[in-house]
Amino acid sequence: MKRKKTVEVMVGNVGIGGNNPVRIQSMTNTPTLDIDVTVSQIIELYEAGSELVRFTVKDEADAQAVPHIRDKLRLQGCDVPIIGDFHYNGHKLLTMYPGCAQALDKLRINPGNVGFGEHHDLNFETFIQQAIRYDKPVRIGVNFGSMDKRVFNKLLEENVKKHNSEKKTSEQISVDAMVVSAIASVKMAEKIGLPHNKTILSVKVSRVPEMIEANRLLSEHTDLPLHLGVTEAGMGIKGAVASTAGLSVLLYEGIGDTIRTSLTPSPKSSRTEEVIVCQQVLQFLGKRNLFPTVTSCPGCGRTTSKVFQEIAEEITIYLREQTPIWRKKSYKGFEGMVVAVMGCIVNGPGESREANIGLSLPGTGENPSALVFVDGVKIKTLSGPSLIDNFKKMIEEYMETNFLA
Repeated sequence: MKRKKTVEVMVGNVGIGGNNPVRIQSMTNTPTLDIDVTVSQIIELYEAGSELVRFTVKDEADAQAVPHIRDKLRLQGCDVPIIGDFHYNGHKLLTMYPGCAQALDKLRINPGNVGFGEHHDLNFETFIQQAIRYDKPVRIGVNFGSMDKRVFNKLLEENVKKHNSEKKTSEQISVDAMVVSAIASVKMAEKIGLPHNKTILSVKVSRVPEMIEANRLLSEHTDLPLHLGVTEAGMGIKGAVASTAGLSVLLYEGIGDTIRTSLTPSPKSSRTEEVIVCQQVLQFLGKRNLFPTVTSCPGCGRTTSKVFQEIAEEITIYLREQTPIWRKKSYKGFEGMVVAVMGCIVNGPGESREANIGLSLPGTGENPSALVFVDGVKIKTLSGPSLIDNFKKMIEEYMETNFLA
């Protein structure tokens, strides 16, 4: 479906919304005050493909660290836009530490966490005034777990007075409350003086159906760019599937301008996993070509499982590791390249012919030799212990022949 047209908001040197592609962003999990560790992870996320990186600014020590983080990134040639994530005390920190406000490319505020009662509106106004003063865009991010209770309670009271046939479930009221809170916050920010093209919105829920409905409803009520994500998605396969389920439905419907997958990393895994999931969602929905892809069969009783699995795994890792290197070499258009690694003769030759370059193993009980097809034509047969290395060399040759600018 055609993507909904939204206002363009510039975050540093990256445009969100408008005619820009759907952007990928991520968030660090390092202590912000540990400047070197935070800079290192930001660069790691950037090199993995994150186009914007967010980090928490929770106290004065974090706020003081922000300009140093920005300076070290720029000294190392990393110009990725950096976003400050503020909760509870952002209005104070931005006022006390102007260097922090100046160094950031975007400010994130949760209207449910800026204060309570009479302090809410004053704190929100102070925060927005700092964004205006330093000409910074703002993401107004409403999360179900920290929603403005005033809005929710008001809608709940109204719902009680309705006839039974018109009453909504608590989940439906939550969806409505998040959208009402987001739109009300935009109106308040613009009344204070924040330009319309300085706001990005998000409504995040950990439950996929409500996340989808909230963003559909929000999209109907605004032309501002939307940041999509399933918040607290979880670990491993569960987190990746939950995020993919929510993002894919909305992106396919043309809703969404920037995305993040909020995965819980295992202690030994890389933070870049959340970037990879975003890339794959966009790639396989046909929204963007970001890296070469591997077509490989799942394997069955016909395949020599160990050999086939080793080749598929190694080529997948190889393509991902080579992608930033190929970009630096000025290869153009290679992100759309398809490499096939097939395990037997049933579908192997056919899939390999359809790929840019494909390898097809004969199957169970055969010597580990493989036919190689380039642009649909069988070129040679590889075999022996150097099979994988030789296949990599053929990929490199294909790159130089077809994608070197």
